[in-house]
Amino acid sequence: MVQIPKTPAPPSPAPSRSVPTSADVARLAGVSRATVSYVLNNTSAVRISEPTRRRVHEAAKELGYVPHAAARSLRAGHSRMVLIPAPTFPVGPLYSRFLTDLQNALAALDYTVVQHGTGGPHGDEAARAWAELRPVAVLVPGSGLGPRGVAVLKRSGARVVVTLGPETIEGAHALLMDHDVVGHSAGAHLYDRGRRRIGVVVPQEPGLETFSAPRLDGVRQSVRGTDATVTELPLAYDEQAAARLAARWRSLGLDAVFTYNDEYAMLLMRALLDEGIRVPEETAVVGADDLMLGRLMRPRLSTVRLELPCGRELAELVDRAVRKPATEPETHKMLGATVLHRESS
Repeated sequence: MVQIPKTPAPPSPAPSRSVPTSADVARLAGVSRATVSYVLNNTSAVRISEPTRRRVHEAAKELGYVPHAAARSLRAGHSRMVLIPAPTFPVGPLYSRFLTDLQNALAALDYTVVQHGTGGPHGDEAARAWAELRPVAVLVPGSGLGPRGVAVLKRSGARVVVTLGPETIEGAHALLMDHDVVGHSAGAHLYDRGRRRIGVVVPQEPGLETFSAPRLDGVRQSVRGTDATVTELPLAYDEQAAARLAARWRSLGLDAVFTYNDEYAMLLMRALLDEGIRVPEETAVVGADDLMLGRLMRPRLSTVRLELPCGRELAELVDRAVRKPATEPETHKMLGATVLHRESS
């Protein structure tokens, strides 16, 4: 009889390492579990020496221990998540820097920042999707959220809702971004420089009308009651569109232009120079945002520098409201503007 060799049984899987617990950290650090909780949750009500804090952090790192967010939320009665929906409009370097600054400041206060994508519903309908994540705070850029959406978020456990936009919303803290001041600053500067026929670029990119419309209004307000005129100039952000506008520039009779921001300023100024129109002799150009590239242009670009609060101030507002959710919503104006006069105007 032929014996068929038996196939060897597969080796038994190695026993999986158990998930480290706070008790393991306490044992390794030589402290109580309560001390571990105080240290890793940044509890300020209990004074713990720096050497003890260091031992706890080193033990947690050695064991690979990470506090359980859900358990922490149950103990505290709320999460530590701050939700920031991604803007539905194109953002530039200024907003990106502000957002990074804000995230770092919130992290220093032991909050976790989560950015929510732009796909799906918007406004009050989007608030339902945000509420499913049970954030303790929601910071909403732009417009679209209404009182109904704020109520949905608060019923789901959000202790604070902050809007960053042109208007206040019932039940929410408001950081007002009044873009009229940007256009007003640019228009007043051009008028003071002797310009009387001022064009204003209005971007055709979807989503930017929230900012471009008040900037146009600001220019109009700055010269209201004077002998100056303001001409609206719709412009897509591409070289061909800029070239077409530059080709008919002399027929428009303009002696100045506020270009919405520095990117549109550089786009249009290059097209004007290619068309043989001298800047600033024939046409003065002013942008906004004070980008480094504008300073490298020749002629150097005059611009409106936008002044936003530092992220730490907003993070502290969020933290105050989380600790005392019954306080009345605050309203702060957060956008200032200063013209930086350079060679282009």
